[in-house]
Amino acid sequence: MSFITNWRRSLKRNDGKKDAVQAQDVHDSPDSPSRLSVINSPELDPIITDFRLQLPGDKDGLESTNPSNGCSRSDLSLALEDCMAALDLFLKNHFEEAQARLRCRTKDSMYHALTYATILEMQAMMTFDPHHILAAGNTMKEAQAICQRHRKRSSFSKNTTEEELHAEVCYAECLLQRAALTFLQDENMISFIKGGIKVRNSYQTYKELHTVLQSPGYTHGDNHGHFEGGVKLGIGAFNLMISMLPTRTLKLLEFVGFSGNKEFGLQQLQEGSAESTFRSFLCNMLLLCYHTFMSFILGTGEGDVEDAEKLLQPYLKKYPKGSIFLFFAGRIEEIKGNLDAAIARFEECCEAQQQWKQFHHMCYWELMWCFTYKRHWKMAYFYADLLSKENSWSKATYAYMKGAYLSMLTADDCLTFGETAFTLFRQVPGLKQKIAGKSLPTEKFAIRKARRYLSESPIPLPAPPLEMMYIWNGYTVIGKHKDLTEDMLKTLDEAQAKLDSSPRTEFSIDDQCLLSLLKGLCLKHLGHREEAEHYFTLVLCNETQIKYDHYLVPNALLEHGLLCLEQGRHDEAIKLLESAKQNYKNYSMESRTHFRIQAALHKAKGIGENGTHVPSSP
Repeated sequence: MSFITNWRRSLKRNDGKKDAVQAQDVHDSPDSPSRLSVINSPELDPIITDFRLQLPGDKDGLESTNPSNGCSRSDLSLALEDCMAALDLFLKNHFEEAQARLRCRTKDSMYHALTYATILEMQAMMTFDPHHILAAGNTMKEAQAICQRHRKRSSFSKNTTEEELHAEVCYAECLLQRAALTFLQDENMISFIKGGIKVRNSYQTYKELHTVLQSPGYTHGDNHGHFEGGVKLGIGAFNLMISMLPTRTLKLLEFVGFSGNKEFGLQQLQEGSAESTFRSFLCNMLLLCYHTFMSFILGTGEGDVEDAEKLLQPYLKKYPKGSIFLFFAGRIEEIKGNLDAAIARFEECCEAQQQWKQFHHMCYWELMWCFTYKRHWKMAYFYADLLSKENSWSKATYAYMKGAYLSMLTADDCLTFGETAFTLFRQVPGLKQKIAGKSLPTEKFAIRKARRYLSESPIPLPAPPLEMMYIWNGYTVIGKHKDLTEDMLKTLDEAQAKLDSSPRTEFSIDDQCLLSLLKGLCLKHLGHREEAEHYFTLVLCNETQIKYDHYLVPNALLEHGLLCLEQGRHDEAIKLLESAKQNYKNYSMESRTHFRIQAALHKAKGIGENGTHVPSSP
């Protein structure tokens, strides 16, 4: 039962006698003071808003807080100040000092416990190391237990303290982060279900706290800004993430009570980021991730780069050597197509600190792509090799990328590296790993593509780095610069000439359709729209003859739809996008394609994130 419902019932019990007495003297009218104002929401139980928070030191007819049940207001304020000081150390690259400052109070302070666990989770997310994931999960579970100690033990009522509301928002945050770790570490569907339950409980708590904030009877405590920031973080994150989901998933989530509004989510995060509170940094990071990563990888590559720069500048000014901010500065330059500036930023990020190699690995991944866009295959190989040796995310993907880059070099050039594309591709299937019981989609894709090298006389892939570049939406990056796009088109023409001169094989149609899709993308970005449309149509014409790479057809429809959208042919664009969404399934990278289709449909229809309506905000 939700704590808001308990709160309402408690108020009814406490005020029952008083209401009965008042009823003798006052007529029961809408303006009667005996009536409690109520918020009615189709998604929540009716919420009583005629309440006032009991804050420590407030003796206006309310009972004082029992010291054994929690800290005084000054203790809560001091804890928040100390955690913000630790966060400041973290952002200055003093990672060990930050953790040490927090560790000493993780057994008694919910904010220290949550902040410490959050840092460990960030480390786990960057390394994918099973030991880091396990340690982060256990620490977050302990943090949740600390929050539980400070939560209201009985029904919420008028004497609910500020600390107890903070405990609720911290508890919801712990649930959300534990769910994310559950998806990373466990290998069965039961764990997925458990993770889903955590997400739902967290989501409902955030919605209820948001309702409390909107209530006219809510009284601001000394740490109201931090509490409000926590609610904005949760509400914003849920609305933004849910709104991006493909229609099939969204309908299922709406059935069990979830809803998402992208604009409302961005607004909440923007407001949370603008204030100097404990969670403003996390709101800022979510916005930066959305504008620089999610909108590219899971969208059509139209993140608000200007907004990202505005969000980043104050932090970059305050923390000029902060690894996190140098990394995002590099990413912003990268998606703007300023590759040399991006490379300089990523290298600066690596030089800024040596404690957390995880930041180096994030930079290595982006540096690999920067050199891919520049067609500097040896340097791209160098960073893929570093990742394969130092990072645990996906050894199969790293090996595949190494083989892909060597496949673009001559046999003599490969001698200096001590390995060949052939040997690397053959290693890929054996490096498969499982996370949450499933292989990573990118890893599955790499394994499928590498299978043709398992035969005694393998047929080479036509342009493997350029194909994987499409999977990560890299053509949106190079499309901003004519010279980069023209150079990539030359490489595709060379691959086409090689394919034309080779004997026909079972892979010939698939390889031809791949090159057609990629050439169409380059031509679209160069402004040759009719030629681009010809190549997209060529893929569709050969649909029935494609033997292995079935993902090419829905993606050709997607790109054709986006091209029509650029030309103002909205009805035709929607028809193509709906065809891509409805008529194809069980192909490589299907989820990522559906995310992109969803983003394109939202753009085409100009309405709600699920293509049919704008879900209401909580």
